[in-house]
This record gives sequence, structure tokens and C-alpha cells, in this order.
Amino acid sequence: MRETWSMRCVVMGLSLSILGCSARSGPGTTSAPKPHAACTPELHGAGLFTTGAWDFFMAFSPDQQRVLFGRADDAFERYTLLETRRTRDGHWSPPVRPRFATEWSNADPHLSPDGRTVYFISNRPQPGEPGPRASYDIWAASLGADGEWEDAKRLPAPVNDPSRDEWSPAIAASGNLYFGGEREGTLGGSDLWVSRWVDGAYQPPENLGAAINSTVHELEPWIAPDERYLIFSALRRQDGLGGYDLFISRKVDGAWEPARRLCDGINTRASEYNHSVSPDGKWLYFSSTRTFTGDVGERFDMPRDDRALQGIGNGTGDMYRIPMSELGL
Repeated sequence: MRETWSMRCVVMGLSLSILGCSARSGPGTTSAPKPHAACTPELHGAGLFTTGAWDFFMAFSPDQQRVLFGRADDAFERYTLLETRRTRDGHWSPPVRPRFATEWSNADPHLSPDGRTVYFISNRPQPGEPGPRASYDIWAASLGADGEWEDAKRLPAPVNDPSRDEWSPAIAASGNLYFGGEREGTLGGSDLWVSRWVDGAYQPPENLGAAINSTVHELEPWIAPDERYLIFSALRRQDGLGGYDLFISRKVDGAWEPARRLCDGINTRASEYNHSVSPDGKWLYFSSTRTFTGDVGERFDMPRDDRALQGIGNGTGDMYRIPMSELGL
């Protein structure tokens, strides 16, 4: 969630908008959600994914046994990627920084549908640069033969613009890369783009067009592996509710249909952002700055530490989830 990182902080400060993995396909899965219908998400991951800090994003491995997720510092100036794995007793391991993200500021992890590559953004310097960079670029890291992450590599031009930010890189099964950014050809502010994977190379990014983008800011895409639908966050669109809202568009006969806001309950007068769908297509996860005063539900911290619950619902980003079936997907 961001117009720029500074705007993200401003919007959050006014009290105040994570999708990446895969989705099911097949008969009965192409109907669109009813626009603006009410739905009820639940707080998720108390003590681990939801802690009262700036928690955002959940990127699952295909077997859902490991999760990459994001957290920001109190000033919302530095962003940390963390990883947890499910243990033999069914609990989640204490989160640690993965090998490719132990330094600098890193965010927006998206796993490829096969789970072998993670795409993310970072302000880390290129070799020989003093760093950190003034803008965020897209990087990728792959799993080695031992199942551990290797070092990350910066995606080359034309994907990255060295003078501008790229946001939330989401990868389709075809290799096509979707991301947000403010670059030449924008319809206004940050738009969503696709860089197609052709003959082993990324092609110049294409604007997704007026069915998706508007004159304000579209920032964080999550693309279904087969590219049949796209869920994204946008800042203060005319058809939105609050700061950041979540929208969906389906691809029909090769063209994107006009985007529609997801149901009320997902979207609120606060901000919803950094979304993902579980690899089995059953759950939509997202972060929200809404207030929360109820039962936090299942605890994910092991051993239990009530300090990990302090601040939940205080206006920072808490993680929520809702069945995709409630959205007609």
C-alpha cells in the first residue's frame, strides 16, 4: 500500500490498502463477486502475522508450509521481510529474515505459482553503489537444491526504471510480471503494468489500461496464475470507500472488464491493501487499518507471548482473511 512511501505514511497518520499466491480454476470459479455486497472477514494470525505492528502481506508456498510476510518499523520508514515455516507439531516457527533479505529495506513478497522464486521490492544498492537507493526496484530470489533461498538478483531493464519506484511484483504462471509504478505513459499517478515474458526475456511494460487504472493511484496487483482475474489496491478512487481499497477485474475474451470494488466489509472507511490468495484458492488475505476490539481468535505465537498482541486494532495494519467463496471465486 503506497502512492509513494511518504504518502503511505501520511495516509496512515490520518487514521487512515496484500494478494500473491495461486487460485483454483475450473467450472464454477469465474463468477464475479456482487459489487458492494456486505461480507465479514476475520482477524488472522494473532501473535505472528498480526501483532499490532505494521503487519502486511502473506505469501504462501504451494504446500502452505512456509510463509513470507512483511513488517514495518514504528515510523514506517524501514520494511522487513520475514519467513516462518510449519513445524512437525503443526505450529509455526519463530519468524526470521530469509537469506536474501537480511539487509536494507525489503517488502511486497510474491511467490511464483511453483513456489521456486520470490519477487519483492528493495532499496538495496547495486554492487559498487554506497546505498541505500532512493527508489525501490524489483528483485528476485530462487530456492536452491537444498530448499533454502539463494541470493537475490535485481531484475534488469526494461522492468526496473532506475529513477522511479516499482511496487508489488506479482508473477503469473506464464512468467508475465505485474506491478505498480509511476512511469511514462501513466493515466495519472501510479498505474498497474505488465511486463510479458517472451523468449526468455521481459518485454517493455504495458499499461493495463483504463479498465484497471484511473487518474489517481493503483499500486498493488495480485494476478491469478492463469491471469483470468486481477485484484489490486488503489488510493482514494472515486468509487472507493476510504484511503486504500481493494478492487477486482476479470479478463473476458482477452480484455479486462471495468474494475469493481470488493465487498463492503473487506473495504472500509479505513484502508485495505497488501492482499494475497492462498494457493488452494480458498482464502483471501489482506491487511487493514480498521479498529478492532473483539476476540483475536486462534493464537499463532508459540510459545505464547501476550506482548505480541499489544496494539492490535490500533490503526496499524492487521491481517484479515475471508473465504473466496464469499466473493464468488
